[in-house]
Amino acid sequence: MGSCIQPLPTEVIHLIAAGEVIDSLAAVVRELVENAIDAAATRLTVSVWADQWRIQVTDNGTGMDLPELQQAALPHTTSKIHDRQDLWKICSLGFRGEALHSLAQLSELEILSRPAGSPQGWKILYNPQGEATQVETAAIAPGTIVTVTHLFGNWPARREGLPSIAQQLRAIQAIIQQVALSHPQITWQVQQNDREWFNLWSGKTARQILPQILRSVQNTDLREINLEVPALERVSDEESQTSNLQLLLGLPDRCHRHRPDWVRVAINGRSIQMPDLEQTILNAFRRTLPRDRHPVCLLHLQVPPEQIDWNRHPAKAEIYLHHLEFWQAKVSEAINQALRLNPESVSETLYSDRVGKLLKTAESGGGYTVNREIQPDDPSLLTPHSSLTAIAQVHNRYILAEHPAGMWLVEQHIAHERVLYEQVCDRWQTVRLEPAIILHHLSTHQLEQFDRLGLEVEPFGDRLWAIRTAPALLAQREDCTEALLELSLGGDLQTAQVATACRSAIRNGTPLTLTEMQTLLDQWQQTRNPRTCPHGRPIFLSLEETALARFFRRHWVIGKSHGI
Repeated sequence: MGSCIQPLPTEVIHLIAAGEVIDSLAAVVRELVENAIDAAATRLTVSVWADQWRIQVTDNGTGMDLPELQQAALPHTTSKIHDRQDLWKICSLGFRGEALHSLAQLSELEILSRPAGSPQGWKILYNPQGEATQVETAAIAPGTIVTVTHLFGNWPARREGLPSIAQQLRAIQAIIQQVALSHPQITWQVQQNDREWFNLWSGKTARQILPQILRSVQNTDLREINLEVPALERVSDEESQTSNLQLLLGLPDRCHRHRPDWVRVAINGRSIQMPDLEQTILNAFRRTLPRDRHPVCLLHLQVPPEQIDWNRHPAKAEIYLHHLEFWQAKVSEAINQALRLNPESVSETLYSDRVGKLLKTAESGGGYTVNREIQPDDPSLLTPHSSLTAIAQVHNRYILAEHPAGMWLVEQHIAHERVLYEQVCDRWQTVRLEPAIILHHLSTHQLEQFDRLGLEVEPFGDRLWAIRTAPALLAQREDCTEALLELSLGGDLQTAQVATACRSAIRNGTPLTLTEMQTLLDQWQQTRNPRTCPHGRPIFLSLEETALARFFRRHWVIGKSHGI
């Protein structure tokens, strides 16, 4: 079989963003697993002996024959690209031909490989120049095993400048998790010092991978969106004319983080740093989460390779993406779509943890238990979206509503607060006050705040000020004076809008007629972010019909239960 690995032309080498790609144990893992994925591997075993500065990656990919192995560690040799035009059509994770050569220079490099269908494999040892110095036949399964030993053994200063072993192990774990989320079809077995460290089992999408990484997140806490986007650039009739936007987010009433550490962006299978898109994600979740909390959100774009320039960073951690503003708008639209109530999300978890514990306690008292394990993707849980039907008011605080999959409790105050907040944001209006409201002893800060909010204020005597305009929602309220004082104390326009909506919303303890309850439910369902109020509190609690049926044992045959 002819070799597919070949040296790059000099002109291509000069166009590549050069740089030392191996700077840590984690970098070794990154480069080797990317090569394995490029070789179509579906199972990867990563073994780490950090104290020995040793890494081994085993894959079941396509493997390499002997001529390929003899060239694999030479400088700038690769099977991924061949000429300068290929640099603008990168479809693989690796393409520069630097990684294995760098490993040969910095460590003792050994590769065993066998192509599928070949009767034998080969074992190659390399010298620091990347030349094969020892060639042996080897009995291995199809695939490749790369072993890196004594990394930086001849560079003690490099080792001393690296983070601690514990930090490097955390970095290895983070890299594997990032790669796994972008390539969910792969099964991972990771070992440390010949002992099992962690495993990640394959899935159809990242939705099956993330709960294995974040143990506090359940599959039902997540919402997934997959959108096809027409390509903006037409290169040729043969080129793909569509892009794909994959979004996986944690529902804001279910899960969030103390830090923005799980706002991730990947493009064409590679996790990257892209502050512009990360900020777009954070902005889309504003006023849906509690204060100082951040979303769980993974964005994966699959775009035509000619719209990306990977030569911005030696480790390919940053890119140039064409039409960035277009993609920012598409990401915002996708998040807004995911946060709405729709056929997939109308049927919520079987019940909240609180209700689940209540039912479990009741069952234990009755001397029987049930198995409430149901596959989250069961089609029977998905019901067509329809308006909720108001049934009753509970404690003048919660609206009890029926929908085809069960019933919900909706807290009336914060549901109305969400409705008013979005109305205020869309139509922030001020109206004239007749008569004006007189306030006294206003500080300079308060006067500046009124000016920022666009409210008209003028002196009215000794340390008195006349407030001539107010937000329309507050102008007709009896407590308008108190509300204006509250607004004057600080915060930006959005904070003022939240305060206005909160003060204007119906209070808990207020009796409502069925018509009023139904109107509120209809308005609330149409909001952009119906799951939480602007302060991040969950608005509704669901109890599904399937849970009710299990609790009341409707599957029992009564005669048998009485021994008849």
